[in-house]
Amino acid sequence: MRTTLNLAEDAFHVARHLADREKLSLGDAVSILVRAGAQARASAPSATPPLRGRFALLPARDEVITVEHVRELMEREGI
Repeated sequence: MRTTLNLAEDAFHVARHLADREKLSLGDAVSILVRAGAQARASAPSATPPLRGRFALLPARDEVITVEHVRELMEREGI
């Protein structure tokens, strides 16, 4: 499939290096890198919770988070 991509400069250099090293076209190198990234992300547990808008969704808990909880954490973290 033919398409046009705008890549960040560092991503372009990674793809170009792979293409040169493996004697591939740039498109094939990008395809390999995209597949590898998708597979790694699908198989690895997410380090960050999913986002809903700008806010991360956290797992449900059996307690209500209060202002006191927040203040205690802020003091503990030195914020």
